[in-house]
Amino acid sequence: MNDNSTLGGADDTVVGGPAFSVGSTAAKTWSLFLGISLLSFGSGLSGVLLGIRAESEGFSTVVAGLVMTSYFVGFLGGTRYVEHAIVSVGHIRVFAALASIASSALLLQVIWINPFSWAILRFSFGLCIAGLFVVAESWLNDLATNATRGRILAVYMVVTMGSMAGGQFLVNSADTGGFVLFAVASVLVSMALVPVTLSASSAPPVSVPTPIGFRELIGISPTGVLSSFLVGVAAGILMALGAVYGASAGMSESQVSVFMAAPMVGAVLLQFPIGRLSDRVPRRGVMAVVAVAGTVLSALMTVVNNTSTAGVIVMALIGGVVFPLYSLSIAYTNDWLNPNQMMGASAMLVRVNGTGAIIGPLITAPLLAIDLELFFWALAAAHGVIALFLFQRIIARDPVPLDEQGPFQPFPGRGSRMAVRLLTRRR
Repeated sequence: MNDNSTLGGADDTVVGGPAFSVGSTAAKTWSLFLGISLLSFGSGLSGVLLGIRAESEGFSTVVAGLVMTSYFVGFLGGTRYVEHAIVSVGHIRVFAALASIASSALLLQVIWINPFSWAILRFSFGLCIAGLFVVAESWLNDLATNATRGRILAVYMVVTMGSMAGGQFLVNSADTGGFVLFAVASVLVSMALVPVTLSASSAPPVSVPTPIGFRELIGISPTGVLSSFLVGVAAGILMALGAVYGASAGMSESQVSVFMAAPMVGAVLLQFPIGRLSDRVPRRGVMAVVAVAGTVLSALMTVVNNTSTAGVIVMALIGGVVFPLYSLSIAYTNDWLNPNQMMGASAMLVRVNGTGAIIGPLITAPLLAIDLELFFWALAAAHGVIALFLFQRIIARDPVPLDEQGPFQPFPGRGSRMAVRLLTRRR
């Protein structure tokens, strides 16, 4: 079996045996994906569980929103600090330590139930998850070849988003007012240690691209920067406040899980069709249409029954435009860059997107105390600004010729700066 049939590299073939043998590159790659899937399941479950539990514990929407936003603060700051830790003590030790801390933070949330402790623990959990993704992504980068890099990134996106969606449904397996679901989330994170630490033996160099200057990137592609930021705003609102909104609106636990899982499912289903379309027509036009769709769909949710079949479909479509729009922003920005600038620019866009994911919930959480429907109007506003700016740029600046556009590549909604090394660097 040649390496084109696997996700591994050139060393997949084992004398006298199939490519997917124990210790092969393909086996290591899929073991990493299993670990990433378990982490994403645990993270998805903890997010919806904490949002529901915050409402039942009597937290105000503002307080609950601040607690949930602390995850994104930890995630944004975690990448850089973990990189230094990896250099000091190595990948496996860092992964084991972070998984243990994240697992403990989940359990402590059910022991210390107050907003201050939850904010600290949620921050710690976000920091640890960011670090765990950095370690896993560095191993994936080490295992990837130029031939498999794009496929690995695509599978990585599907695994993370699909597993997060699956984690939402686990909230229906036990009482959210008890201890069991916190323990389940903790076990899932802890179990991620098994496939990762048993399969990963190498210590790849920590090589994170240095982002190009923020001002320089704005000068090159203001559209890419603004779009990445506002998509982060929308994604942060959706992921941090979605469960809080659902619980406050009187949804049952099962309805909240469906409400939160639908956007993740939509992201997986629509990422590739939208991306392939953007490879065949001017990408900026596709981004504008997607942004308009996000605006209309978000506004539509203010009049649709949130728990109806129509409401679930619309929520799936919202997720199907929010997350692909982030990938389109990265691809569009790279269309304007030299190959040697692409990774640094993509790393900067990850930070810009993460900053938006913090600011969005911080602004929106107080609005929910005024009117819960402002949750959807905030999503509509974020997409509406993107659409207006894109139409202005379409009028003011000629597009990149189709034959000079780079290939679209799906990017995970919460990937770290390390993940940009999986982007195929070609024009």
